[in-house]
Amino acid sequence: MFLRTGRTPVLTQEGERLLREARVVLDRREHLIGVARSLENQVENRLVVAIDELYPEYALGPVFAEFAEHFPYVEMEILFPLMEDVGQLVQEGAAHLGVMWQQTRMPPDLAFRTIGRVPLKLVCGRNHPLAKCGPVAWEDLKRYRQIMVAARGQERERQHLRVAGEVWWVESHWVILELVKHNIGWSFISDHILAASPAAPDIVTPPLAFDAGDRPVPLAVVWHHKRPQGAAARWLRQRLCASESVLYKGPKGG
Repeated sequence: MFLRTGRTPVLTQEGERLLREARVVLDRREHLIGVARSLENQVENRLVVAIDELYPEYALGPVFAEFAEHFPYVEMEILFPLMEDVGQLVQEGAAHLGVMWQQTRMPPDLAFRTIGRVPLKLVCGRNHPLAKCGPVAWEDLKRYRQIMVAARGQERERQHLRVAGEVWWVESHWVILELVKHNIGWSFISDHILAASPAAPDIVTPPLAFDAGDRPVPLAVVWHHKRPQGAAARWLRQRLCASESVLYKGPKGG
């Protein structure tokens, strides 16, 4: 494994290969010890979190960076379902925690805490009639097709922001913006989703005659109150509940 032609022995190619393998084994040993200690301290091996796209993505990085530092051996899965689909995943046990659009009546199995409100803006394409009619009245919205986020859960909650008689339902905020760009209809969209969309330059937010232009919707952290949580889930729940400062704060509620 060594070349001894000089004063100092030098590893052969075979020796270099064995050294790399040994380092991998040692690294895995440290990882295994860390996992064992986590399990001994009642830390979950794996955590699933479901987050509505309305929660600003710029707030996720700091939260999960801290989580990774505190719980380096917990495997994490982050899902992005829509609206009340988040609550359904938590109810069914497919997710340990969720951040969701807070429903008017939350499911009885879910404990929750309101963490803030995200403002939704009226958007339409540059050539849509709403972009050209001056301050938009509430009655104007009823005359044109509305494009709404489709969730697979309760029909009642799907209708919460419905204004127009004619509606298209779409399971993606990003696809909604593409349709809006092509003047197919108008929609309510959050600022952070609009800002991150390639369609943003072709979309306008017309002035409104009936309010300041924002329609804040509440977000809540949810968990199943009958299922015990380990140390990692409890820590993440508390950290998400403390993230209210990154959201638009409307009147308290929930």
